[in-house]
Amino acid sequence: MNLYFRIILLFLWRIGHCKSIGFLGTSRIDYRALPLDCDINMHLTNSRYPAFMDLARTYLIAEMGLMKQFLKNKWLPIVNAAEFTYIRDIKPFEKFTIETKIVGWDEKYFYIEHRMLTARGLHCIAHVRGVFVCRGKQVPIETLIAAAGYTGDTPEMPAEVVKWKQFLQLKKERNI
Repeated sequence: MNLYFRIILLFLWRIGHCKSIGFLGTSRIDYRALPLDCDINMHLTNSRYPAFMDLARTYLIAEMGLMKQFLKNKWLPIVNAAEFTYIRDIKPFEKFTIETKIVGWDEKYFYIEHRMLTARGLHCIAHVRGVFVCRGKQVPIETLIAAAGYTGDTPEMPAEVVKWKQFLQLKKERNI
């Protein structure tokens, strides 16, 4: 339930007061691990990490200045795949920051990196692969990049994302 309040707060307050970043810039948003976010082990439960990252990606879109355009065009984000590496736990009431950035794209997908940090250091690194759809059809990558006003080169994807992408392709080939 508290994530509903957080998304309402995100749209009513944070998005209206966010800074502006470039298309390949790093977005930062702060949260606090509330007791309802934690499990019986008294740390942020694993299911909350992707939920917080959903909010962080929404905030990334807003900081890039694309939220109005996304809402107007009814572009909806769809996560295709995600991978998480948990390093250390986040304790109840601990403040944490989620850093989010686009690390690359190919002919079909965007690749986004999330890093969850506290004063104690790095807690989780995650990569998400996703698309945007409108009326059941994928919005072309080129359309989204043009909407962002980005005219630079395609960044070189980090080695771990390249390997992950290869792993996802192998899984697909072996399970068809």
